[in-house]
Amino acid sequence: MNLPNKLTIFRVLLIPFFVVVLLINPENSINRYIADAIFIIASLTDMLDGKIARKYNLVTDFGKFMDPLADKLLVCSALICLIETRQVPAWVVIIIIAREFVISGFRLVASDNGIVIAASYWGKFKTVFQMFMIIVMVANINHIVAFTLGQILMYIALVLTVVSLIDYLYKNKDVLKEQK
Repeated sequence: MNLPNKLTIFRVLLIPFFVVVLLINPENSINRYIADAIFIIASLTDMLDGKIARKYNLVTDFGKFMDPLADKLLVCSALICLIETRQVPAWVVIIIIAREFVISGFRLVASDNGIVIAASYWGKFKTVFQMFMIIVMVANINHIVAFTLGQILMYIALVLTVVSLIDYLYKNKDVLKEQK
């Protein structure tokens, strides 16, 4: 169990704390800021574990599987909480989560054919915008600029979600052809 894998496990362990702190009293600003801090720490471990794994050649099968799963659990948990707090419409979250299921299934099919589908820049941009959107919305700063920024980030994240899905499917369309 190397350091990048420990960071990934730590990220997964932070998720229930984030959810409980945010939802136990979502009107409480202190809870919001604590939840935001937990989310930011978890998000930073995502960036850190990958950098360490690549730099020190600590890439493992466990990490290849768990790192993207941990990211999806973190972001999807946060988005579902933001439905509960009435900050994000359910339809937006459904599109984002559906994209994650499609890409995960697509990667599974590719893996069965011995093909590894690497993350694209569109997918990375999507994740960054989703995380910034979540950070801004969880903080729930009662100011028109913060609210507007959260809405703008939400729609950018949504567009990037769809664009990254199309990009993955287009670049890897041969994987589907091999399934016939």
